Amino acid sequence: MSETVERAEASPRGESLLTHRQILTILSGLLLGMFLAALDQTIVSSAMKTIADELQGQTLQAWATTAYLITATITTPLYGKLSDIYGRKPMYLSAITLFLIGSLLSGIATSMYELAAFRAVQGLGAGGLMSLGMAILADITSPRERSKYSAYFMAVFGVSSVAGPVVGGLFAGLDSFAGITGWRWVFLINVPIALIALVVVAKVLNVPHKRVDHRIDFWGAALLSIGLVPLLIVAEQGREWGWASGTSIAMYALGVLGVIGFILNEKRMGDEALLPLRLFRSGTFSLGNSINFVMGIGMFGGMVSLPLYLQIVKGASATEAGLMLLPLTFGIMSAAGISGQITAKTGRYKLFPIMGFALMAGALFAFSTIGTDTSNAFTLSLMFVMGAGLGLCMQTLLLAIQNDAEPRDMGVATSSATFFRQIGGTVGTAVFLSILFSSVGDKIGNALTSAFGNPDFQAALAKPENAQFAQGLQGGGGSGVDLNNTEFLKTLDPVLARPFLDGFSGAIDTVFLVGGVVVLIGFVLVWFLKEVPLSTRSGLERMNDENEAKEAVAPPLPIH
Repeated sequence: MSETVERAEASPRGESLLTHRQILTILSGLLLGMFLAALDQTIVSSAMKTIADELQGQTLQAWATTAYLITATITTPLYGKLSDIYGRKPMYLSAITLFLIGSLLSGIATSMYELAAFRAVQGLGAGGLMSLGMAILADITSPRERSKYSAYFMAVFGVSSVAGPVVGGLFAGLDSFAGITGWRWVFLINVPIALIALVVVAKVLNVPHKRVDHRIDFWGAALLSIGLVPLLIVAEQGREWGWASGTSIAMYALGVLGVIGFILNEKRMGDEALLPLRLFRSGTFSLGNSINFVMGIGMFGGMVSLPLYLQIVKGASATEAGLMLLPLTFGIMSAAGISGQITAKTGRYKLFPIMGFALMAGALFAFSTIGTDTSNAFTLSLMFVMGAGLGLCMQTLLLAIQNDAEPRDMGVATSSATFFRQIGGTVGTAVFLSILFSSVGDKIGNALTSAFGNPDFQAALAKPENAQFAQGLQGGGGSGVDLNNTEFLKTLDPVLARPFLDGFSGAIDTVFLVGGVVVLIGFVLVWFLKEVPLSTRSGLERMNDENEAKEAVAPPLPIH
């Protein structure tokens, strides 16, 4: 790939830095990294119940998710800044290596505490895989043509979101595979993929980088951790602790102090900051990331209910639910591909996030009307609409932020988009799950109250085989039934199960309705996003242009 460097050094101002074939070669390594990070987000979810049972830690399983989420979120802006200083390749290889080590260790964990610690190591790598991949793409392609290549990332993201639950459920259902306990392959499958990614990236990712001498903002990283870790923990654990409990309030206070300290430190550090505050002077950067945050809340918060609806209300297995999400993937891939091609030809992009938020809001509001008897065909069609909305928004918002950023800030600008979307996703998931589980009891209670007046329900309660269940309802409402484990619904008499299914469906509808309102806020905000003409120069070419301009105005050396 030395040809790449030679072209970079000799590239005329009007000529593209890399050929289409060279870009695709580099892209192959980036997509492997993206696949690793995206797959891990979904493959574990469908297998976590089995893993927790095997490791005797069902009540601790949330910590395995939280540990990964914390380290991945915290390191995202750090990777962006370090890659601007030291170059993308060494930081990307470091991210893959950390992810590989974390995956291997997670695959041999013997307790939930060990798994949580090893998942944290995985998160240290995952924080760089997604954001650095998009930053590297920004280096080697112009904003005008980047949207075409971004569609590949959206495709990988979509495929992994479907393949994850299917593969995770498959491994979790196996007693053993190749002499190793089935669930351990949920993590070990990452090892060969990561090794291939390491080799490919080390070989093909040879793009020039001019080192920028900056201090590393260690205090910024530490204060960001102090600010975000307590807030992420309370987002995951608040429902169990109680949102107004002493522990939760202490977490809020510590998080707020950390965030305030981080802002003051970033102001003091100036250009050396982990997240330079001068970037927020740009309306595109500040508004774009605000919209990213809102999108993260609506996207992750709303979509977290879909698998629950399919598995609890419709009775689908984890594998079946994963396959039923295929229309969502097709929607993402098709919308991202079409909008990318149009953007490359016209240079216009603002219309797409407007359409995307409109489609997402419409889909979520329509989802809020589904019930126990809603046909799968209607639900699957809404998934396609939801996916199309996501495909129109995700890459376009990132493109707007990258197009507005200076070449020296490309890494931190790209990572900020991922960072704010992840924070929004964490908030949305925590808040919407809290809404779901705080309302489902009342919904089921109301449904049972209505059902008690139904002769068929009374007749089913009187059957001898349902005597134990009938005793559980003696206290009135659904208080006598443990909703932490819904497996009983699969074997319960359909007549008796109906109020529970209706209750869950009603609570999930509330989540979708709130998600629709949040996305509607994003729809309003996106109208204010200024459409800046897309540059036809890649990040590396723009950097070369700046260097040439500096050399042209530099004073001549004195003659002795």
